[in-house]
Amino acid sequence: MTSFFEHTVGLPYGWAWFVATVVGILLIALPLMLAVAMIIYADRKIWAAMALRRGPNVVGPFGLLQSFADGLKVFLQETIVPMSANKGLFLLAPIITFTVALIVWAVVPFQAGVVVADINVGLLYVLAASSLGVYGIIIAGWASNSKYPFYSALRAAAQMVSYEVAIGFVLIAVVLWAGSFNLSTIVTQQQAHIFGFINGFGFNPLLFPMAVVFLISSMAETQRAPFDLTEAESELVAGYQTEYSSMAFALFWLGEYANVLLMCALNALLFWGGWLPPVDWAPLYLVPGILWFFAKILFFFFVFSWVKATVPRYRYDQLMRLGWKIFLPLSLFFVFMVSGYLMLDRVGVPA
Repeated sequence: MTSFFEHTVGLPYGWAWFVATVVGILLIALPLMLAVAMIIYADRKIWAAMALRRGPNVVGPFGLLQSFADGLKVFLQETIVPMSANKGLFLLAPIITFTVALIVWAVVPFQAGVVVADINVGLLYVLAASSLGVYGIIIAGWASNSKYPFYSALRAAAQMVSYEVAIGFVLIAVVLWAGSFNLSTIVTQQQAHIFGFINGFGFNPLLFPMAVVFLISSMAETQRAPFDLTEAESELVAGYQTEYSSMAFALFWLGEYANVLLMCALNALLFWGGWLPPVDWAPLYLVPGILWFFAKILFFFFVFSWVKATVPRYRYDQLMRLGWKIFLPLSLFFVFMVSGYLMLDRVGVPA
């Protein structure tokens, strides 16, 4: 895109790079916001179908405009800041959550060459930036100066630490196998990986357990049911969002769903071939890679919604036990298994 603005439009290289970067950001951010609005609608329709209800079906054809009506409603509401809250941090918290949810998408490749920043440490960037999202929740819980939001902030911090460790070991296994931190390279290494014609790491016996651990841990990282202990309404009213209203409340929702879509995208990129078709067969490549990628994201989002609609919420001790006593040793064990196999396969057994 930089060369287009430089040679076709006639801009100097510096301005061409700047304009191309801004255009690339807008091409991701604006459709992402539209996708978040529609994915909330899809979430509600899936829950309704699971419970034999209709879900949104009045506002617009098939209820498609319900999310926009809800957005207009919260936009027109008054933003109420509690008298005893820390006003600056109170208003900063949802901005942090929303902003961090957007910046991670800068390194997500939608297909070969379609990425804002194709950096060599893309996976490390994702891990670092996505970990910052919990700060918005912690700040919101503390700045509200209210008991239940503060409990929610403590839970969010403990939950993030518990599952971030397991996710880190899962990513180490993927990086060892692919030999790169670059997300595009990780995807290309999955082409014809299984039996010479199946694309993806997920069918690998050594990496399939890691795919399962990553999927469940990504639900915990995004505070989705059954790991939504930060918003447990029976215990914490609404958790860290209790004192929020209007657009401040909406930014938390937008950030949460943007993070859910990100985790669905990472599941597709790291284990299931990203923009590659399921099978390395020439006719399947006639379908644009971005459509395969979106199809995989939608599949994983359906799994997220399915789990939320059917699995009861964990107790907090169960949440901690799953992270520390099951996922951590399991992921660490498979890091040793993957590294040992790769040593034997690539280096060989010493004579």
